[in-house]
Amino acid sequence: MRTTVLIIVLVLLAIFAMLNTNSLMFPHTLSLGFVTYRQVPIGLILLIVAALCTLLFYFWAGIAGLRAQADSAKLLRDMEALRLSLDQQEGNRFALLQSHLDERFGALEGARGDAGAGVSALASRVDALQKDMNLQLAQMDDYLKSKLG
Repeated sequence: MRTTVLIIVLVLLAIFAMLNTNSLMFPHTLSLGFVTYRQVPIGLILLIVAALCTLLFYFWAGIAGLRAQADSAKLLRDMEALRLSLDQQEGNRFALLQSHLDERFGALEGARGDAGAGVSALASRVDALQKDMNLQLAQMDDYLKSKLG
């Protein structure tokens, strides 16, 4: 877009110069304050200055665009670095959570193992008591059968 506008302005200046060659080349006296020039084509000088100003602003706009692109690229690099840092921190948090969960499950498994040993001891005690009770009931049954008859 910028290049197209530059080309259009320069073409219009060239057409203007071709149509008004006699006026642009008409000699004038030019005074710069400390020196005076005679028979100078002021129109041609102004046309050249206008073309140079056009080129100057074109390149200035190009440099401003490059600066904007460089700032955008820097911002994108900073955002990428921030994203990587956040991903790493999140990974560390997940690793800590995983280790905590493993630790808790280990503790629960250990408690279950202790409870399992307690349950098996309790079950063997209940079995022993049941055998003892069955033995006493059998003895009472035998005693009653012998007494009754």
